[in-house]
Amino acid sequence: MKIAQITDLHIGLEGQDTFNVDVRDNFLQILGEVVFSGPELIIVTGDLCFDQGLKEIYIWIKDKLDNTNIPYLVLPGNHDDAAMMMEIFEIDYSHGEYEIYFAKKLNKTTALFLDNSKASHSDNQKKWIKRQLHQADKNILVFTHYPTAKCKVAFMDKNYCLQDRKELQKLFHDYEKNIYLFCGHYHTEKLVHLDNLHIAITPSTYFQIDPNTDEFKVDSYKIGFRLIEVSKNRCMSTTKYIDGKLLS
Repeated sequence: MKIAQITDLHIGLEGQDTFNVDVRDNFLQILGEVVFSGPELIIVTGDLCFDQGLKEIYIWIKDKLDNTNIPYLVLPGNHDDAAMMMEIFEIDYSHGEYEIYFAKKLNKTTALFLDNSKASHSDNQKKWIKRQLHQADKNILVFTHYPTAKCKVAFMDKNYCLQDRKELQKLFHDYEKNIYLFCGHYHTEKLVHLDNLHIAITPSTYFQIDPNTDEFKVDSYKIGFRLIEVSKNRCMSTTKYIDGKLLS
């Protein structure tokens, strides 16, 4: 099964100042590349909105995703409004507390879709994750917004890392098989391997952050997405880049 992951769109309102980046055109370019690559599923892992969740933006994004005629799933990021997303995207797989998390089989492989848009997970969600892991017995996939570890991206690790990452790591490390976690949030491409936990950070469709400085610095205006191939016993992924568009 081929899956396309898109993350950190940061779509603004029409005409809104998005620091000289044409975020709408960037998203449409990436979406065109995604459609051309022929995935069976598109997964958007958060930060759909530029600064805060707005209905007008979600409606615009939904229209563009619907027009691909490819099934898709969306998860919230820290710049999103989960309750608003549930309404606009007609999401019925939430578990209360305005969190969007659920399990789904992808080519017979269990995939967990988590909501850490508030930089942590509720107690109910952590109990649910524990139950899901207890029921599984093969390698699994996880899709979420925040990486579940510090990832040597200095500015993000220092200022915007997941608050309950150690609790999640323990849950994952207690699982006997491999866990392949796909996320965004850090605006960079990174692979981190912690025992059985394999974290793949996917680049943003907005801009990429310099991983080597404690201060915020844009590293590149190239934009990207990730293609994930899931088979019975394997999970492989590659990242595709194109040049982003700056406003003139």
